[in-house]
Amino acid sequence: MSTPPAALNWSVDNCTIERAMGVLGEKWALVVLREVFSGIRRFDDMRVRTGIPRQVLTNRLATLVGNGVLRRDPYREPGARLRHEYRLTEKGFDLYPVMIALAEWGNRYLADPEGPPISYAHRDCGAELHLDVTCADGHRVTEKRAIQPRPGPGAHPRTGTGSS
Repeated sequence: MSTPPAALNWSVDNCTIERAMGVLGEKWALVVLREVFSGIRRFDDMRVRTGIPRQVLTNRLATLVGNGVLRRDPYREPGARLRHEYRLTEKGFDLYPVMIALAEWGNRYLADPEGPPISYAHRDCGAELHLDVTCADGHRVTEKRAIQPRPGPGAHPRTGTGSS
């Protein structure tokens, strides 16, 4: 008889990955963020460029604003009504590594034969960016199997047989 994984002893009720996916886990949320990271900040520009249905875009922007990832800044074209553009907050800018990681994965496994449609570069020198995993002691972790999930300081023991 095999030993059950140690992870079964810990609750996932307060899982921060699950919480993050509650904000970002819908395809259109990441598409909206891709646009804002690319400098597309206005609703109509996002609709034209992405084809996101109006109500879906409205809902995704509201979720991202409501969760503090984006902020709404008012603007008015001459003779037009007041509108808003969407800008990254500090919380939003902290998603840059996530976007780069998704792009690197997609570029590696899903790009067209001619190559990836987007890359990220260091503004100062122009070199392409790549993400590395390092431990708190500064060791670069290159072997994915060397990464070990473990309970963090907010982990709670699992109780009962439910989903917790």
